[in-house]
Amino acid sequence: MVRAASVSRLWRRLQLQLLTPRSVKSHSWRWNSISARERATHYVVGEKIHGFTINQVTAVPDLFLTAVKLSDDNTGAQYLHVARDDPNNLFSVQLRTTPLNSTGVPHILEHVVLCGSEKYQVRDPFFKMLTRSLSTFMNAFTASDYTMYPFSTQNSKDFQNLLSVYLDAVFFPCLRELDFWQEGWRLEHDTPGDQSSPLVFKGVVFNEMKGVFANNENLYAQHVQNKLLPDHTYSVISGGDPLQIPKLAWEELKRFHATHYHPSNARFFTYGDLPLEQHLKQIQEEALCKFQRINPDTSVPTQPRWSEPREYHVSCGSDSMAPDPAKQTTYSVSYLLGDITDTYETFILSLLSSLLVSGPNSPFYKALIDARIGTDFAPVVGYDGSTREACFSIGLQGIAEQDVKPVKQIIEKVIDEVIEKGFEEVRIEALLHKIEIQLKHQTTNFGLALASYVATNWNHDGDPVEVLQIGEKVTRFRQSLKENPQFLQDKVRHYFKENPHQLALSMSPDESYLENQGNAEKRTLQEKVNSLSTEEKKEIYEKGLELIAAQSTPQDVSCLPALKISDIPQTFPLTSVEMDYVGGEVPIQYCGQPTNGIVYFRAFTSLNTLPDELKPYVPLFCSVVTRMGCGNLNYREQAQQIELKTGGMSASPKILQDNENLDMYEQGVLFTSLCLDSKLPDMMQLWADTFNSPHFDDEEHFKVLVMMAAQELSNGIPDTGHQYAAVRAGKTLTPAGNLQEIFNGLSQVHHMKRIAEMPELLTVLRKLLRIKMHLMSSENMRCAVNATPQEIPEVSKEVEKFLRNIPGLGKKKKERKLIRSNIIEKPLNPEEVGGDVPGGSRVSRKLVFEPTFKACQMKTHFQLPFPVNYVSECIRTVSYTNPDFARLSVLARLITSKFLHREIREKGGAYGGGANLSNSGLFSFYSYRDPNSLETMSVFRRSIAWARAGKFTQEDVDEAKLSVFSAVDAPIAPSDKGLDRFLCSISDDMKLKRREQLFEVDRDGLIEVTNKYLIAGQSTRGAAILGPESDSIKRDPSWVQR
Repeated sequence: MVRAASVSRLWRRLQLQLLTPRSVKSHSWRWNSISARERATHYVVGEKIHGFTINQVTAVPDLFLTAVKLSDDNTGAQYLHVARDDPNNLFSVQLRTTPLNSTGVPHILEHVVLCGSEKYQVRDPFFKMLTRSLSTFMNAFTASDYTMYPFSTQNSKDFQNLLSVYLDAVFFPCLRELDFWQEGWRLEHDTPGDQSSPLVFKGVVFNEMKGVFANNENLYAQHVQNKLLPDHTYSVISGGDPLQIPKLAWEELKRFHATHYHPSNARFFTYGDLPLEQHLKQIQEEALCKFQRINPDTSVPTQPRWSEPREYHVSCGSDSMAPDPAKQTTYSVSYLLGDITDTYETFILSLLSSLLVSGPNSPFYKALIDARIGTDFAPVVGYDGSTREACFSIGLQGIAEQDVKPVKQIIEKVIDEVIEKGFEEVRIEALLHKIEIQLKHQTTNFGLALASYVATNWNHDGDPVEVLQIGEKVTRFRQSLKENPQFLQDKVRHYFKENPHQLALSMSPDESYLENQGNAEKRTLQEKVNSLSTEEKKEIYEKGLELIAAQSTPQDVSCLPALKISDIPQTFPLTSVEMDYVGGEVPIQYCGQPTNGIVYFRAFTSLNTLPDELKPYVPLFCSVVTRMGCGNLNYREQAQQIELKTGGMSASPKILQDNENLDMYEQGVLFTSLCLDSKLPDMMQLWADTFNSPHFDDEEHFKVLVMMAAQELSNGIPDTGHQYAAVRAGKTLTPAGNLQEIFNGLSQVHHMKRIAEMPELLTVLRKLLRIKMHLMSSENMRCAVNATPQEIPEVSKEVEKFLRNIPGLGKKKKERKLIRSNIIEKPLNPEEVGGDVPGGSRVSRKLVFEPTFKACQMKTHFQLPFPVNYVSECIRTVSYTNPDFARLSVLARLITSKFLHREIREKGGAYGGGANLSNSGLFSFYSYRDPNSLETMSVFRRSIAWARAGKFTQEDVDEAKLSVFSAVDAPIAPSDKGLDRFLCSISDDMKLKRREQLFEVDRDGLIEVTNKYLIAGQSTRGAAILGPESDSIKRDPSWVQR
C-alpha cells in the first residue's frame, strides 16, 4: 500500500508513463475477431446494460482506445470503461475521502477494509490473494482526498476472482476491532505476554507514517499542502500524523466508512480487452444492487483566496548525509492556480511548468541551479495537480539560512523576465516533441497510469475523457499561441505576478527535532496511560493476548477464490531476435516489435580494463556523461538537442551476475536512448559526439551536477533503506556483491558526499576523462535495437555508421589489454558453443572470474536519524541455471506469505517484510519501516526453522508458485523484449527450462533446499540494519558499527 504523503508524487511518475499506447494482438476468446476498442464504438448513448446507462462513447485515437462513460441508475455511481487491445486488464474503484483531522482515518481504513469482509471472513484476504492469483498489480492508495483500490491481471478468471474480493472488501468489510488495532494503532505491552513490561504504541500505519516523515522531503511537501490550502481537507494529513493517530477511535473509523464508502461516492474504472458487459454484471450483482442512492456530501470546496502572500517557517531533523552539513535549509514559493476540472487550463499550466523548470535551458534552472546557491530544486517543484485546485512551487534545498531572501528575489526577477521575454520557440517545440514521443512510447502498466491520470479531475466531478484528449489540446495550444504570441506570458503574469495567494515556506534542521518528536510521543503515550483505570489496563493486556492469538491462529482460506496451477500457461510467447556484426566484431541484436514508430537503442560497454581506484566514480560518470556537452555543443545546447531529437539519453552502471557461477560476473555501462524513427540519424550523431568528445572541462557546471546527485542520494535513503541494507548485507557474499556496494550502496552515498564537499573538482574531472578512455569505444561493446521490422534495415545503416565513427573498430586483438588476467569468455548467444562469426572473430561476453574469492560473514549497523529500522539478511545460495534456483524462488514466496508477513507486519508492526531470491543468487530477507531490529533478525531465523520443519502444505506450495509465475509472466513492453538475452544471455530456452523446474517444485524439495542452503552453517550470510541507536546491537561485538 502506498502512503498518503507521497501518493501525488507516485501519480506524477505514473503520469510520465501515461502516454504509452500498447499494440497487442486481440485475443479471440475475449472479443472474437473484433478489437476491443472497435467493439466499444458500437455502444449507443442511452443504452441500458445491467442497471447502467451509457452516457458517452468517445474514440481517442491518439491513445488507441475508446472511452465509455456510464452511470448506475440506482446509486448514481460513475463508471468509466477504457476499451483497448491490451490483455493486461485493470479494475479500480475510487472513493472521495475527505478527512478533517490528522488521525489518518482514510489511510487506516484503507488498510482495515482489506482485512476481511462479509463474503470472505478470513484475516487479510488482500495479502492472501497475492498468492492465489496471477495479478500483475495489486495495491491500494490513500491520496489527500480520495482512496483508490486497483488491480490488474492478464487472466480473465483471475480478474473475476479479484473483482469479487475487492468489491466485498470495499463495500462490505468486517471492520473488526482487532484489525483496527493491528493496522492502525493500539496500546500494548512492549512484551505482550509480560504485564510488567511498559505500555507502548504499536500499529502498522503508526509505524509507516513515522517512517514517511523521517524523510524531510515528505515532511516539507506535507507542510506546503497544509499551509497553501488551510481551510478544508488539505489542511490535515490524510495519511496520519503519528502524534494524532492515537486519537482515532474504532467507532470513528466505522462512521467514516459508512459516510464515504458508498457507491454514490464511488467511481469505477475498467480497462483492457475484456468485455464490459461481464464487468457491469458482476459489479451490479455483487455490490451495487444492495445499495440505494444517497447524497454523500464529500465534495471539497474551493480554497478562499488570500489577499496577500503568507510566510511560514518549520523545523526538521538534520541530515547526516547532506552534501554540505552547514547548508540544509529548504525554501520555496508556492502559488495556488486554477480548478483542476478545467482540463485545457491544467494542460497549459503543466506545459508552462515544464518550460519554467525542466532542464538546463529553463529560466529557473539557469537562475537558481546554475547559481549554486543550493544543491537542487526544493522537494516540491513545478506543477502539482493532485488537489482540487492545482499549484506551482519553485525554490531550492541545501541552501544557507541567510540565502532565503536572495532566493526569493531571484524567483521574483525570473517571473518578471519571463513576462517580458517569453520562451524560445525551439523550447516549446522540444516540449511538444516530448509529448509526441510519450504518445507513442509503450509501457506495460498503461491501465494503472490511465486510472491515476484521470483520478484527481474525476474525483472533483471533472470529465475524465476530456483529460485523455491530449492531441486535441496540443492542436488548441498551437492555435492559442498563433492567435496571441504573448499567450504564455499572459499566463505567467496572471498566475504568478498578479496572484496574491502565494506561500513562502522555509524549513531548516533543528538539532533537537528528533528528540522533541520522541518526547512528544512519550507525552502522548503517558497521557494515555495515566488516564487508564486498573480495569482498562487489564483489558489492554488481555486484548494484546487476544490479538496475538488471532494472528497465530491458522486460517481456513477455502472461501477465497483461487487460480490453480493448471491455469498457468505451460509456455510463453517467444521473442525472435536477429544478430548482425559490424566489422565482424561488434554484435548487434535486432528485435522487430510493434513500437509505434519509435527506435530503442542500447549499447553495453565493458569495464574490464578500468583500474579499481576508478570504480567508485563510474556512477557519477554515468550521471553526467550526457549532461556536460559533447562535440560542438555546450551542455545547454546538448540538452536542447536531446529534447528536440530524442526521448532521452542516459547511461547506467551494470553488474550482471553469471548464470552458472556466483564467483563470475560481467561489469559495464549500459547506454540507452529512444527516438522517433525519423530522428534516428540525429540521435546516433549525438551518441557519436558523446563517445568521441564528451566535455569534461566545465568545472562550474560539474559542481552543480555533483551537488544534485549527492542530494538525490541522500534524500532517497529513508524511502529505500531496505534496499541499501540488502546491498550491504550481500557485500561480502559474492564478488559481484562487493561491486554492487561500490556502485549502489551506502558506500556510494558517502563517496558522493565526500566529492560534494571538495573545494575543487578538477581532479575528479580528470578521473572521469580516464574512465572515458577505457569505456567509450566499440571495443568490448555490444548493441541492441528494438524497432518496427520495416525500419530495421534503415536502422542498421545508422548504427553501423555510429560504430564506424567511434574508436575501437578494427583494432587488432593484440592491442587490447585487459587490466585483469582473470577474464573468462563466454558465448554471447547461450545456444552457441563456439560463438564464431563471419570473418573468424569470436564474439563473446567477457566476465570477471574470482576463483579464490571466499565469502565471509559481516553484520553492519548504520546508525541513522530515523525512528524506524530497515533490516536485511542475505544468504549465498545458487546461480540461475541451478535446478535449486527454482525451488528457492518458490521458497522465498512461501516464507513471505505464510510466515514473515504474519510475524514482521501483523505482530511486529513493520510496514513490510519478506524474502526474495534475485539473479544474484542471494536469498534475501528484509523488513521496511520496522520498529524492531534484532527481533526481526530472530524472525528471519525462525522462518527458516518453520520451513525446515515442513509446517506447510502442498496447497501452500502451489500458492507460492502462482505468486512466482505472476512475476515470471509479467507483461514485457516492446521496447524491452529480448533484453534478458542481450544483457544476461538468458535465452527463451533457458526460461522454458526454468519454467519446467518451477512446475516441478514440491513440498519435499522446499524442505531439502532449506536444509541445504538456509540453516546456519550451510551457507555464508551477511546482515545489515539501518536505523536508530540500539543498545542491544552496541553490546553485541559481532556487529560492526557505522
